[in-house]
Amino acid sequence: MNINTSPDQIVRSTAQVTPGYMSGFGNSFETEALPGALPIGRNSPQRCAYGLYAEQLSGSPFTAPRGTNERSWLYRIRPSVKHSGRFTKVDAGLWRSAPCHENDLPIAQLRWDPTPIPTEQITFVQGVQTMTTAGDVNTQAGMAAHVYLITKSMENQHFYNADGELMFVLQQGNLRLVTEFGRIDAEPGEIVVIPRGVKFRVELLNGPARGYLCENYGGAFTLPERGPIGANCLANARDFLTPVASYEDKDTPTELFVKWGGSLFKTTLPHSPIDVVAWHGNYAPYKYDLRSFSPVGAIGFDHPDPSIFTVLTSPSETAGTANIDFVIFPERWMVADNTFRPPWYHMNIMSEFMGLIYGVYDAKPQGFVPGGMSLHNCMLPHGPDRDAFDHASNGELKPVKLTGTMAFMFETRYPQRVTAHAASSATLQDDYADCWKGLEKRFDPNKP
Repeated sequence: MNINTSPDQIVRSTAQVTPGYMSGFGNSFETEALPGALPIGRNSPQRCAYGLYAEQLSGSPFTAPRGTNERSWLYRIRPSVKHSGRFTKVDAGLWRSAPCHENDLPIAQLRWDPTPIPTEQITFVQGVQTMTTAGDVNTQAGMAAHVYLITKSMENQHFYNADGELMFVLQQGNLRLVTEFGRIDAEPGEIVVIPRGVKFRVELLNGPARGYLCENYGGAFTLPERGPIGANCLANARDFLTPVASYEDKDTPTELFVKWGGSLFKTTLPHSPIDVVAWHGNYAPYKYDLRSFSPVGAIGFDHPDPSIFTVLTSPSETAGTANIDFVIFPERWMVADNTFRPPWYHMNIMSEFMGLIYGVYDAKPQGFVPGGMSLHNCMLPHGPDRDAFDHASNGELKPVKLTGTMAFMFETRYPQRVTAHAASSATLQDDYADCWKGLEKRFDPNKP
């Protein structure tokens, strides 16, 4: 087995870039693990160096506008046609795809306790549990929200998703994602995005892992427009990291799992598919540290819309209406004067799947704990619980810094349907709606 990353690809003398990565979002990167492996001045020479094969991986139609055209050229030991075989359909476990109508749970605001990490040995492919689905995987619109539970590294196993890109939101335990494009190490507080069609395996670095997974059937995640905010703040492009090329020359049988059309298939290969020696292009996996997000907010009065906390967005054909928005609620100062500072009570056209990575969420100080999750579907009212309302209504309005907290939302234009697993889970809180029970009538026409 040969795992190789060229030293000149991990040394940075002009910027503090993490070794093994390249900085930027949507860049046209180029990287090689062996000197001269990357062709210069052309994409597909008659003969590639080192006996490599040239192959293009396209994440968009060939004729997509330049700003949304995504593709990378890979120079690999074997072309991907050698990473395919006779597939058999296998049990997808608790992984579901939209449309998925498998229960008749009445509409409601829902919340779950953290999913316990199992004691048995399960890999990433076995450990995905779908909570909600939205849209239609076959029309490439919508999403699914999952929990992943991993107690065993993938060994001689690889996977790729033909249905959509995957966003890992790490909550507990560090992961190494060994991809065709290079290796990505990540910890809780970071996210990793693996584009549609990219082969990878997931390894544990410090014990069992649990986190959230967003499967995006629609347009690829991109940075949101900042509008009047201008050129800076929110998620800055320089903080996104894409791995440098590294490869395996490993002739050991491996299983390859593929999710396609909502089903899971498997084949056996006589070698590792992680064999890209060099690559260039703008279609590649990346990671981002959510703690580097630069929030903006009210410095006068009123609570702005939560869209100011958007990290990445998957656009739809309707301008301003996202297929998915990935929104976070990080550490920040609260300074607005004469203002109810937590999120206000509201009903929304978007459907919100929320999770807590660490800390306490200011609008739900009780019952919503790290590893837990909630669902507030479109046009179902939600907002602060009684304790949060009382605290925000009566507290001294001095500057307060929220620290040690990180919550997020997968927000979509489509209704999110709860899976049978999520509806019957022992972690579902039957009394969630009681958190608003104490909001008694306060109206008095004689006291303005």
